[in-house]
Amino acid sequence: MNSIPAQEIKRRGIAAVDDLLIEGDVHVIRNNKPQYVVLTEDRYQALVAEANEACVARVRASLEDLKAGRVKRFTTADDLLQALDSEE
Repeated sequence: MNSIPAQEIKRRGIAAVDDLLIEGDVHVIRNNKPQYVVLTEDRYQALVAEANEACVARVRASLEDLKAGRVKRFTTADDLLQALDSEE
């Protein structure tokens, strides 16, 4: 991943990031540590879409587990916590 010091952006403005974005996402370095990531709108939208798809897939898998009887039901939160403690 590309990187650029925050001071460079402060000095040159966002144009300092434009050339780097052509090659991919850009880490902004502040106090010698990566603090921010700049990405294109298309890349951002792709990440959001992937996250949404993963969420839907997890819900579908959970529903399949429920239909197949691979779930346990607890009447109280204490019962759930005791079951979790006994698994450790």
